[in-house]
Amino acid sequence: MGHLPDHVLRTRPPPLTRPASHRPETPSTPREEMIERKPVASWLTDMDGVLVHEGQPVPGAPEFINRLRASGKPFLVLTNNSIYTPRDLCARLNRMGFEVPEHAIWTAALATAQFLVDQRPGGTAYVIGEAGLTTALHAVGYVLTDFEPDYVVLGETRTYSFEAITKAVRLINGGARFICTNPDVTGPSVEGALPAAGSVAAMISKATGVEPYFVGKPNPMMMRSALNTIEAHSESTAMIGDRMDTDVLCGLEAGLETILVLTGISTRAEAERYPYRPSRIVDSVLDLIDEI
Repeated sequence: MGHLPDHVLRTRPPPLTRPASHRPETPSTPREEMIERKPVASWLTDMDGVLVHEGQPVPGAPEFINRLRASGKPFLVLTNNSIYTPRDLCARLNRMGFEVPEHAIWTAALATAQFLVDQRPGGTAYVIGEAGLTTALHAVGYVLTDFEPDYVVLGETRTYSFEAITKAVRLINGGARFICTNPDVTGPSVEGALPAAGSVAAMISKATGVEPYFVGKPNPMMMRSALNTIEAHSESTAMIGDRMDTDVLCGLEAGLETILVLTGISTRAEAERYPYRPSRIVDSVLDLIDEI
C-alpha cells in the first residue's frame, strides 16, 4: 500500500477522546447499576404453584392477595387452565380464604377469545373444551359450530372425546385454522399427572400435519393481553410464577420483571440449568408482601 499524500495527513482529525465521565461502563460495573427497572406498579401472578398448591393455599398467599387489594395496585391472577370461568375460579379461591374479585382473574380461555376476536371478529369455531372456553368465545360474539368453522379451538377438558377429536381432524383437513389455548402436555390431579391440551394437540397435529397456534403461556401474547386488561406497562410490572419454562419465559419475553417462587414446579437447582434466568428467586409470595 502507498503512502497517503501530505495534505490528507495534515487534514486528518485528531484521535477521538472522551472525558472520564463519559467512558463506557467497565466489565466490573454491577449489572444492577447498569440496568435499573422502574418500581413495580402492577403485579401478575400465576395461580397453581404460587397461590395454591395441591388444593391448599400456599402459606402467606391469602395475605399477599389481601395486601395487593389494599394497595390499590392493579393485579391479575393468571392460569393456563381453560376449563373454568373466572367466576368459577373466584368461588374456588374464596373457599380457600382468598378475596380475589372476578375481574382480577385472567385465563388462557379469555386470552384465546381476545386473540380470535382481534384476528377475525364475528368468526366461527368448533370447540373442544368446557365452560371456561365456550363462555369466553360466546362473550366476544363467536358462533360455535361444526359446519365449516373458521377455527378449531382446543382447550382443556375433563374428558377428551375421540369422536370430537376425529371431528377436529377432519375440519382442519378441510381448511379450518388450528388454535390451542395452551401447550401444557400434562396437568395435575390427586391421582397424578393427566394428559392436557398440549398432548391432545400433538395427536391432532400428527393426524393432520398442521401445528396449532398456542395462545397461553409461554406465548408472551398471554402477558400482553393481561397487561392491556389492567392498562399496565411492562417496564413497571412483575410476573410471579413457579415454572421456568412457562411463567418465567413468558414474563421475560414480554419485558416484565420475573420472580420465581419455589412453592411449585421449578427448584433453584433446575432454574440454574436454563439459558435464561428470572430477575430473582424467592421462597414464596410471603417474601414479597413488604414490597407492595
